[in-house]
Amino acid sequence: MTEGPGFACGSCGEWHDEMPFAYHVFAPAFWSPELHDDPRSTLGEEQCIIGGEHFFVRAIIRLAVLDAADEFEWGVWVSLSEPSFMRMNDLWEVAGREEEPPVFGWLASELPVYEPSTLELEASVHTQPVGLRPLVELAPTDHPIAIEQRAGISLARVQEFAERLMHGP
Repeated sequence: MTEGPGFACGSCGEWHDEMPFAYHVFAPAFWSPELHDDPRSTLGEEQCIIGGEHFFVRAIIRLAVLDAADEFEWGVWVSLSEPSFMRMNDLWEVAGREEEPPVFGWLASELPVYEPSTLELEASVHTQPVGLRPLVELAPTDHPIAIEQRAGISLARVQEFAERLMHGP
């Protein structure tokens, strides 16, 4: 994912040399620092287990940017059932894993630029070739992010994301 040309920030009035085309969430919204000491909980780069009973994978929501060459990516976490998580885990390093059918999941990341909350939006999780994160296809609802995934966004919307995430609401 590349970054685009710079922009004059509407929030701070400064010139930013690059327009970010990706943002990633560090952990599922349900993770807390106290869980580091829980032997039944683990937070890795690509997978997370909470309390030995809640299972998450890191994934990507892609949004087409209609007036730019690149797509915008939200790096998110998705909650999976234990059987889906275990199957994905079993195939983690297996060539051809992208042939697996998509699995059902719930979005487990709060993306602060959206109202209402993005938590627990229905999703299909599509496994990608080894080395690539799964792709998230949101259920076709009227939630703004689901609409943006279907219809695409403008470069001005990408700038809005940058301004909001760099400087707050």
